[in-house]
Amino acid sequence: MEHRTVSAEAVVSQIWIQALPETIFPFLVDPTKMTRWMGIAVDLEPHPGGIYRVEINERDIARGEFVEIQPPHRVVFTFGWEAEDASIAPGASRVEIELTPSRGGTQVRLTHHGLPAESRAAHLEGWDHYVVRLRTVAEGNDPGPDHYAERGEEAGSES
Repeated sequence: MEHRTVSAEAVVSQIWIQALPETIFPFLVDPTKMTRWMGIAVDLEPHPGGIYRVEINERDIARGEFVEIQPPHRVVFTFGWEAEDASIAPGASRVEIELTPSRGGTQVRLTHHGLPAESRAAHLEGWDHYVVRLRTVAEGNDPGPDHYAERGEEAGSES
């Protein structure tokens, strides 16, 4: 990871990718492309108010809705877990992903706001895992199996 922080306001995971924002952006809004780096099943309607739903594995399902789409530089969506006992209800937190051209590639900054203190570190671990997988696919490589999907265990999940 190039940069990662946990604060009272948000968790931030940042990585540089050797690809242009126009190459990376579809991996954030196209369900087929997203499943190459995150989730076993993805339902996305990339417009304000559209659904954001990612089945990480059979147990852990993230759900929210898109708030802002600015191709190819910014995506904002609400986020939570579908589990009944989750401390983050669907839509209760917000994720912002910014793609900024940098050094012939792109600086990706993922900021997750509104997380309870007890889940911030676990969510940062999960996002760090997934931005590395995003880098791998955006650079044209295969990230291999996702151990969160295989084990039925998602970092940051509440189950």
